[in-house]
Amino acid sequence: MSSVRPSEGAAARRRHRKLANAVKDALRELNSALSVFNRHVGGQVALKDVDYDCLELLNRFGPLTPGVLARRAGLHPATMTGVLDRLQRGGWVVRERDPEAVDRRAVLVRPLRTRNAELYQHLAGMNASMDQLCAGYSDEELELITDFLRRTAAAGRDAANDLTDS
Repeated sequence: MSSVRPSEGAAARRRHRKLANAVKDALRELNSALSVFNRHVGGQVALKDVDYDCLELLNRFGPLTPGVLARRAGLHPATMTGVLDRLQRGGWVVRERDPEAVDRRAVLVRPLRTRNAELYQHLAGMNASMDQLCAGYSDEELELITDFLRRTAAAGRDAANDLTDS
């Protein structure tokens, strides 16, 4: 899917490589900036980084079993137990029996939306900034950006899985 054809020559390939490296540099910068932002938000609501990450997964995809949450977060199941204990003590989640499971001991972890209102207050400024930023792009550009970011996230998940498998 490269936009540089072999017939375009060395200069075009160098330019393309330079632009691709600029994209990777920008993604590293984004990763650092979002890590700092998330750490600050987590600090405002007394959540460790890993707890905040797991709560975000639950808010996006929950309710989830602890095992599924551990896999999505890239955590060992024993680590997940401690994370869930802290989230439950903090009033962020509840563990409930999974009504669809054959094993009566199976549980689902469900985020408590009432507590999330506090979290969303700290995210409001970033959400407003993102709304303003997106307003400067056409629908087609936003579709392209969304596709790129989703494919980048998939590449990151694949790379993490490769590291886990090796």
